[in-house]
Amino acid sequence: MGDNKYEIMLRERSIKPTANRIMILKTLNDAGRPLSMAEIESVVKTIDKSNISRTLGLFRDHHLVHIIEVGDSLRYEQCHSHNHEEHDDMHVHFYCEHCHRTFCIDTPIPEVQLPDGYEMHSINYMVKGICKDCRKHK
Repeated sequence: MGDNKYEIMLRERSIKPTANRIMILKTLNDAGRPLSMAEIESVVKTIDKSNISRTLGLFRDHHLVHIIEVGDSLRYEQCHSHNHEEHDDMHVHFYCEHCHRTFCIDTPIPEVQLPDGYEMHSINYMVKGICKDCRKHK
């Protein structure tokens, strides 16, 4: 299927498939974990930082990626939302304090009951510790 898979994903979200957008989406998909801007840049060396940033913003606006805040930096992850209008791919993330990688954990986010009058738009549930790969090498 190749790049056609990514073209279909972009078109499903009403995003015009360009070579750069396909490459960035493929990079996020192949990583299998949230990536920082620097990690994305290191893979797609032919695309400048401003183009990557604009593309990630477009992807975010169309619910194709979501952003995870890790301390003072951001990680970008391909969204596997079933709803193209809103983000429903909320799950727990794990940040390894040793290798500084972020992983998706297939565990639902605990339900949060907000007081009357509050409206939730997103939630960032981050667990910090040492990942299984780093524990093996300790």
